[in-house]
Amino acid sequence: MSKYAYLTCTPEALVASMLPPEGFGMYLSTGTKKRNKSQTIFFEVDLPQIENLIDLDSMNKRCVAKEDGSPKSSVYLSVYRVLETIPLAALKSLYLTTDNGCVLELKRTPYDKNEEILNALHLYQELCPVTPMVASELPPSHFLKKLTDGSTPIVLPKLFFVELKLGELATNPLYGSAEHLPYSNIGHMRDCLEILKGEYEKHMKTVQRIFSGEILYRTIETGFYVGAKDDMVFYPYPTMSELENINYEFFRAI
Repeated sequence: MSKYAYLTCTPEALVASMLPPEGFGMYLSTGTKKRNKSQTIFFEVDLPQIENLIDLDSMNKRCVAKEDGSPKSSVYLSVYRVLETIPLAALKSLYLTTDNGCVLELKRTPYDKNEEILNALHLYQELCPVTPMVASELPPSHFLKKLTDGSTPIVLPKLFFVELKLGELATNPLYGSAEHLPYSNIGHMRDCLEILKGEYEKHMKTVQRIFSGEILYRTIETGFYVGAKDDMVFYPYPTMSELENINYEFFRAI
């Protein structure tokens, strides 16, 4: 049987498995006996590109079929500072799962930084290695660079994050409609966005420090981003109409 490597993001870990991505996603979300229910987000990692970063002999000894011939579901290879050690080139598709085991594949896509709109407001949920929700007037590539290039006292080796919808709040923080935004802290979010709009020296404002561990997939705006400094990988998220055609089961589950 084939062996796969996965970088799970909530929590952060490098895992070997004999399950292909869809099977691995279902296993993480529902367990082997369908008694578990949890949303998961993970990357498939190109195993040949990280062989020098792991104990390959140990993985091959532990990641073997069970006595009944069924595949080994998971073997943990690392659980500490994983994202920063994995080369961006080794990251393959990103997978999102619902808590009932529906899996959506997002393929990495070239990102055109020249198409970014400057001086607009954005909402980012950081996912790994830190997890605050942050409002910012920086577009995705500028936001990533600001947090990873050492130009601020807070610096990260790499960052994985997703852009979330703001709707009318992106242009009118105080009076824009929030009718279709299912966030629990709309009042505080409006305040954070208004501060960013008025203070030109302030580029970011923390909206929420504690991450629940789950994303409302319907609130995703552009997609997912991962990288450091000027090096960035982009995973675009489909519109709801596109998603309905691409993966109807996932669409229904969210």
